[in-house]
Amino acid sequence: MCFVAESSEPHRGLVTFLGTGTSVGVPAIGCGCAVCQSNHPRNQRTRCAITVRLPGGTLLVDTPPDLRTQLIRERVRVVHAVLFTHEHADHIFGLDDLRLFPFRLGHAVPLYCNQTVEKHIRRSFAYAFLDRQETHPGATPRLEFRSIDDDPVQILGAKVVPIPMKHGPHFNVLGFRFGNFAYCTDTNEVPAESRRRLQGIETLVIGALRHEPHPTHFNLEQAIAVARDVGAKRTLLTHTGHQLDYEATNQELPEGVEMAYDGMQVEIDLQH
Repeated sequence: MCFVAESSEPHRGLVTFLGTGTSVGVPAIGCGCAVCQSNHPRNQRTRCAITVRLPGGTLLVDTPPDLRTQLIRERVRVVHAVLFTHEHADHIFGLDDLRLFPFRLGHAVPLYCNQTVEKHIRRSFAYAFLDRQETHPGATPRLEFRSIDDDPVQILGAKVVPIPMKHGPHFNVLGFRFGNFAYCTDTNEVPAESRRRLQGIETLVIGALRHEPHPTHFNLEQAIAVARDVGAKRTLLTHTGHQLDYEATNQELPEGVEMAYDGMQVEIDLQH
């Protein structure tokens, strides 16, 4: 069966946060801190990813190791395409969970990424790209790479603007702007040209790991400074670690800034 996207409002989109946690998730394995032992549902944070409902279907941004659980929890029946921010394990290692979607789409799942990410995916999931006959349908995920760079690209009927950023001294990553919404996780530097691409943004999602400085991630203060610089009206913090309790941190944050949480949804304007 082929699943066709339906949209009564082609210029509106819906973002769903599948995960908002760090590379090890929250709670962290074996940790006895107050946040990791908390029963508060918004202190339960799986690895970072979002879905974006676009005119042509559902776009998944990154494939974290928790992907199967996240998609079932949010009742996502089909993913029409995937877009990658970068190649780290917590952003690609759920790729095999895409295996069912080619049956529903009737074709391979398009993967939008730059050449660096493609290289790492091909190496990490070599079995998915072997030049040999499958033993049975679905034995490996059917995937089709579609190369992107720093230029805007059309995906599922919407304009997507890449936001080049740095993730420490060794890694380049991409954030993405969809109309009046931008998603910029896993960064500690947003260059001037990229900040210009964020001007006029309504909602900015940005990574903020903890209070203390970190060599590859923004802390709270740094993330808020970027949001103010680009003029974001609303700022949602993601990739938040176990040092940040949901309720206590939100009480400290300035007006217009809040922690995102797993399952959170945000309506967006794709024409902005």
